[in-house]
Amino acid sequence: MSSESRELLGIDPNELRFAFELKKQISCSLHLTNRTDQYIAFKVKTTSPKKYCVRPNNGIVAPRSTFDVLVTMQAQREAPPDMQCRDKFLVQSAVVSQDIAPKDINGDMFTKESGNVVDEVKLQVIYAPPSKPTSVNEGSDQESLGSWSYQEPLALILKLMKEEKNFAVQENNKLREELRLLRREISRQNVGFSLLFVLVAAILGVLLGFFMRR
Repeated sequence: MSSESRELLGIDPNELRFAFELKKQISCSLHLTNRTDQYIAFKVKTTSPKKYCVRPNNGIVAPRSTFDVLVTMQAQREAPPDMQCRDKFLVQSAVVSQDIAPKDINGDMFTKESGNVVDEVKLQVIYAPPSKPTSVNEGSDQESLGSWSYQEPLALILKLMKEEKNFAVQENNKLREELRLLRREISRQNVGFSLLFVLVAAILGVLLGFFMRR
């Protein structure tokens, strides 16, 4: 095979972009595409191997197929000045025979001295700010209430006030229902007492009439 260099793998994206957040692992993926009719071995290197985890960091892409590589940045305790990152990645690729297994891949395969057709692509690392949550009532409402740090306690206070109001309404309704039941019970007791009084008076009248006739 010739040692002439040419593009062997299509790599997407052409830069590694991380939505940077402190103390949080962040991942992005590389999509490798083999548009040739040959088997392509690849190896991924970085200038900061302790900072990044690449899985897998090497492999073989079959003809007319794709392969995904996951790159994970370890949690960082501090951000670089102006969010500028100098880290770089290098994707090496080489044409290999069909009987080569991933475990057989070594660094010598990607040198022109090996006689393989090789290629190298450099990728820049970009730090992007994390996406911020958007509020439905942005604009004038946000300006009147101030920054987001002031909106959170205000929302909590409004929520507590609403809960207190609902609780007071429920207690008021409960007291009204108890009062209605109490009035009904008293009314029933009064009716019962009146009937008993009439019945006793009638019995006494009958007895009195009986004794007077005798």
